[in-house]
Amino acid sequence: MAKESLKFNESRSAEATVKAVKGSVQKINLVCKLISRMKVDQAVLQLKFLRKRVAKDVADVLNSAISNAQNNLGMDVDNLYVSKIMVGKAFALRRFHARGRGRASKITKPFSRITIYVSERE
Repeated sequence: MAKESLKFNESRSAEATVKAVKGSVQKINLVCKLISRMKVDQAVLQLKFLRKRVAKDVADVLNSAISNAQNNLGMDVDNLYVSKIMVGKAFALRRFHARGRGRASKITKPFSRITIYVSERE
């Protein structure tokens, strides 16, 4: 089965970015790979019923990208698909956890950034 070869054209795609999502890149990437190359209506439905906490945040970014495509570029929502998703590190909150005998251990609470591009199929 041959893979569908779609070239990414940034000039003819809409994007949405969120810069601080609570969660690690690895966990968010599991959700984002699931909806990559999907039609947007199927992707929204998939995220709605996914049992991961980060799915709500990804769905919000996807809905924002769909709105940007419709309002700013005049694209048809029925022909949109998720063309590219980028997930990267944003920052990490550093906290400490008190341990026995006056010691402490480090806790890092990672945040990530998500960028979703949607394009029209020809």
